[in-house]
Amino acid sequence: MASTKDTVNNEQADVYRPTLPTSLNSEATLSVPSVIPPEHDHRTLVLCFDGTGDQFDADNSNIVQLVSLLKKNDRNKQMVYYQSGIGTYTSSKAVAPWWSAFQKTLDEMVAWNLDSHVMGGYEFLMQNYIEGDKICIFGFSRGAYTARSLAGMLHKIGLLPADNLQQIPFAYKMYTRVDHIGWEQSNGFKKAFCSDVTIDFLGVWDTVDSVGIFPKRLPFTTSNGIVRVFRHAISLDERRSKFKTNLWNRPTDQEAQLGVQASSSQLAQPCMSPTTSLNEKEPSTPTSPSLHNPSEKRSNTRSVRGGSEKSGGFRINEIRIGGSTHDKKLDTMEAMYSASARKKLEVPTDIEEVWFAGCHCDVGGGSVSNKTRHSLARIPLRWMVRECFKANTGIMFDSEGLREIGLDPATLYPFVTPRPRPLKIKPEHKVQKPPEVPIPVRLHATLSKKRPAGIHAHHTVHTSPFLGSEEAEELNDALSPAYDQLKLKKGWWILEILPLQLRYQRGNNEWVTRFGSNLARPRFIPKQITHGVKVHRSVKMRMDAEYEDERKKGKRYKPKAHLRVEPIWID
Repeated sequence: MASTKDTVNNEQADVYRPTLPTSLNSEATLSVPSVIPPEHDHRTLVLCFDGTGDQFDADNSNIVQLVSLLKKNDRNKQMVYYQSGIGTYTSSKAVAPWWSAFQKTLDEMVAWNLDSHVMGGYEFLMQNYIEGDKICIFGFSRGAYTARSLAGMLHKIGLLPADNLQQIPFAYKMYTRVDHIGWEQSNGFKKAFCSDVTIDFLGVWDTVDSVGIFPKRLPFTTSNGIVRVFRHAISLDERRSKFKTNLWNRPTDQEAQLGVQASSSQLAQPCMSPTTSLNEKEPSTPTSPSLHNPSEKRSNTRSVRGGSEKSGGFRINEIRIGGSTHDKKLDTMEAMYSASARKKLEVPTDIEEVWFAGCHCDVGGGSVSNKTRHSLARIPLRWMVRECFKANTGIMFDSEGLREIGLDPATLYPFVTPRPRPLKIKPEHKVQKPPEVPIPVRLHATLSKKRPAGIHAHHTVHTSPFLGSEEAEELNDALSPAYDQLKLKKGWWILEILPLQLRYQRGNNEWVTRFGSNLARPRFIPKQITHGVKVHRSVKMRMDAEYEDERKKGKRYKPKAHLRVEPIWID
């Protein structure tokens, strides 16, 4: 959503504000510099972590698309680090082929080598960061969790000086420790060896945190005081059990006050015995309402704890294990440890999480061939790029590349201009159905081998110029097919039916573990009544159009996730 802070003043904004959607090949657009911004007063280090199984191929993710847009030929102005997704390589350098293949498969299933991915990004920063650089980190899927974990490690441990390669594994081990001794040692190690750094921009697409055989949250992955701007594009229609959303935790006033009052001296005091219940030290939380009392269910519709399925609660035939002691202890220690970070930052983290139409790969990219002109994933890609300019990150983009994804560089530089109103949906506009033939997608999306690309005949173009406006591109993208893997690949239903230990995020951002069947339960959007819900305006466009599929004739798109309030529509 456009804001007045994005322009210097109304008079200047009027110079650049388009009264009508402008052509991406207009004279004004083509007159902008080949790289925007052409100059800035700092160097930017951009780190990009791809999704599970993702790498450069025939159906690239938004991470690869983003990297392709960046200036990469002058390390004095900008350095770009790209890491292929979890499951594409192993940490071992000399192993038997069968063991390497096994490691890759295990990594793709449960992110077995998450430590290698995080330490790889940390090493890049350690070797290249100099004071005054801006750090910007991006990620998709488990790569988004890797990005958030790296940010967490930088917060808890700090950044080692260059050439301390042998110290990185030790630093990572301390980062992952959440017991009292681990926090105390991390604090001492940071003071002795490391420097404090801040992260200027952390942008992620549809974070997935199902990492490890027995997944546990890593420190500062749901809230991080050294991050200036956090942006998160989230899928409205993903339903798979292993793809539950991982939202950012906005601290309550009480939590923020706890962080301000905490000090490093508190870290030197034992918080509690490992055998002591954390509930004895924390304010008591309300118990879950009865599954059989409708009035109690209605009174707690904002919390996942309730028994109502519509509120993201638990079914009667499921066994609730409860909130994780690990997570509760981590929340307490994070609040105390964050005191110094909050004091250093002039303002709290600028947080914006926006929901988009489509499933996991419709938000993060990778569900269609690279030759496909229009897709749902292009919308959150353009949104993220625009947010980089609105946040004044200084990330340098190739203007021609921006045109290729449907962005007008003249609306981003030298000022970010308010967007025109979206184009209206007409009767002839229909929500397209996926192609009848199998689509080329990855193991984590299909549970099968990838088929050759280039099969989207009626949805592809061949390097034709983008002659329309961004609004026209947005309209066509908003009506593009969604690729629900539960419909396209029935093998995913095995994980939906089998009773599994699953983690869900409550309305208060606390994680709870339960044992049961997911059965394609839609995602839960917490705090809608108290905080609202931000949804991209393209979702409204899609909701206003009827389906092209004859089997759904007369019906319109409705997000799988339940919207209980009128959304805050975001440009």
